[in-house]
Amino acid sequence: MTHVFDDETLAGVLGHMNSDHSDDNMLFARAFGPHPAPVGARMVGFDGDGGDWVITAAGGSSIDMRLTWPGGPITQRAEVRREIVALYDAACAELGIEPRPH
Repeated sequence: MTHVFDDETLAGVLGHMNSDHSDDNMLFARAFGPHPAPVGARMVGFDGDGGDWVITAAGGSSIDMRLTWPGGPITQRAEVRREIVALYDAACAELGIEPRPH
């Protein structure tokens, strides 16, 4: 069964991703999303199996994107960071970008 995180954890992680890591959200959209040239990306949710983003295209249309956690299912808040970092590294590799140190 998929782990469901509490509201406080969801709010904390989503707030952090959308305010401090909006560039990473765009990186995920460019690397893994359905639009060839996204203009916006917001993380809107996550659970023990993966994260959810809404990707916006240049024309204003949007589509949901679900990415599974690279390391498999998780159950702890601290594991979310580890999995987002793994997604970041995979996105950099996909796009041929040198990742920043973590």
